[in-house]
Amino acid sequence: MAARAYWKGSLKLSLVSCPVLLYPASTTSDKTRFHMINKETGNRLKQQMVDAETGDVVESDQKARGYELKKGEYIEIEKEELEAVQIESNHTIDIDSFVPRDEIDKRYLNHPYYIAPDGKAGIDAFAVIRDAMKDQDRVALARIVLTNREHIIAIEPLGKGLLGTTLRYPYELRDEDDYFDGINNPKISKDMVELAGHILDTKAAHFDPSKFKDEYENALKTLVKRKAAGKPVKAAEPAENPDNVISLMDALKQSLKGRASAKRHAPARRTSHRAAKKAHHSAARARKAG
Repeated sequence: MAARAYWKGSLKLSLVSCPVLLYPASTTSDKTRFHMINKETGNRLKQQMVDAETGDVVESDQKARGYELKKGEYIEIEKEELEAVQIESNHTIDIDSFVPRDEIDKRYLNHPYYIAPDGKAGIDAFAVIRDAMKDQDRVALARIVLTNREHIIAIEPLGKGLLGTTLRYPYELRDEDDYFDGINNPKISKDMVELAGHILDTKAAHFDPSKFKDEYENALKTLVKRKAAGKPVKAAEPAENPDNVISLMDALKQSLKGRASAKRHAPARRTSHRAAKKAHHSAARARKAG
């Protein structure tokens, strides 16, 4: 069952517009979650706001927002002052430009949304915008207001609809130089790179998220199921880490050797029906000729 629309409004390209609905494309509702409970009573606990200095419980009518100017010194921001600077939503996704898909740095990608037409009234305009982007392999950059903040959203065709992904602003990204500047650039032999390349070739595959298994989530579900059934829960044996230190070249060779050995011992593929039939006819012709 599809989730309720998170946002509704119009998708606008110049003078062309159509009513659309926005749905979250991801969810965490299926993840196993725990609540804090009282061990003695089994009742759920609730959180309270406490003054960091006095330790007194603060009631809801005493709470306010404050910005820290320096350590321990805050200025209070009134609710009305926040409302004065909030951007009012016009419920329009206003397309500003179209950019090549490969120019979007993946670090800027934030939250994905499905964009679908709202009713039949604007379906033609929706399809025109979607198909034009398909033809040119371009991504639309637009502006949208969500939760009182303006976001940049990248829009691209996805099946019969559109995928919109909000983008981070540059100030939200950390500079990679802060983390990579200290990495040395050692001299690596060509042989090592070629060996590593061979290992990469043996592990070549296609992106298939259906093969992703959340082992921790599965373990949590098993744990909860066993506890609810009154069965004992055994702690997993700690994994043993190899102590032997080998050279990088030896490690590469052993890795490649291990992959080759596994490939040799893999079960033979079944002969296809067509290949088996062809072999049967060839054998029959040989017997007839003899």
